This record gives sequence, structure tokens and C-alpha cells, in this order.
Amino acid sequence: METKHKLGRILLVEDDPKDVELTLTALEEYNLANEVIVVRDGEEALEYLYSRGKFKARSSDNPSVMLLDLKLPKVDGLEVLKQIKSEEKLRMVPVVVLTSSKEEKDMVASYRLGVNAYVVKPVDFHEFVNAIKELGIFWAVINQPPPGSIRK
Repeated sequence: METKHKLGRILLVEDDPKDVELTLTALEEYNLANEVIVVRDGEEALEYLYSRGKFKARSSDNPSVMLLDLKLPKVDGLEVLKQIKSEEKLRMVPVVVLTSSKEEKDMVASYRLGVNAYVVKPVDFHEFVNAIKELGIFWAVINQPPPGSIRK
């Protein structure tokens, strides 16, 4: 009988509905069974992470990874990053920046703030799915697959 280990949640911070759809499809294609919480702006992301507002009653565990767009309404991605990386309780949440920004200053700023990976969103769906698949390996590591499971 196989024991099912609990997969952590993925927090997706993305304001573009098309990109949300694309990301969810790509995750599905990789058969990631993690629950995905979608928030549409930086303010909502912070409310989720700090269990404030409409997220007051959420379970207290941190997401196992956060996919963060940089160009967000209300509070931008770099500010979200700055806040969580300066917070003891949230500092260890792995953050993957998923952005259309090819600007070097955004990448440098992201790494300086402690992001784990920086992925530029390609417009091509298959390239995007491949980028997500590469990240899948990253989640498999975080979620510690059962011993003996095969990694590709």
C-alpha cells in the first residue's frame, strides 16, 4: 500500500488571465498534483502570505513554492519579494520569478533579493511548458518524493 505524502501548495501570483491559464495547463501537463492558489496582484499575495483579509482563516503552512510575476498591479513583484525575504517566517519560501521582463536590472534585483529561479515567459506555449517542466524537478526536490521514486 503506498503512502501518499502531502504536497505543499503552489502560490501563483499573476494578473494576466491568459498567463494564469497557461501556467495551470503547463503544471497539469507535468502532472503536478499540488494545490495551486492564484492571486491577481502583489497586495493579494502579501495578504495570503501574512494570512490577512480574506485569507485570515487559511491553514498556517507556507506555500512550498511561489511563482511570482514582477509586473503586478497595486504592489509589484520586487516589492513582494523584498517584504517576504526580510521576514523570518517567510524567508525560506522558494520563489520562482515568472516574468515577461527581459530587463537585466529586474533579473539582478530579483537574485539580489534571494529568488531561487528566474524564468522569462516565452510566448511560445511549448517553450513555456518546457520551462515549467524544468521547474518541476525543482518542486520534486522540495516535496521530497518517496524513496525509490525515479526522477527523470
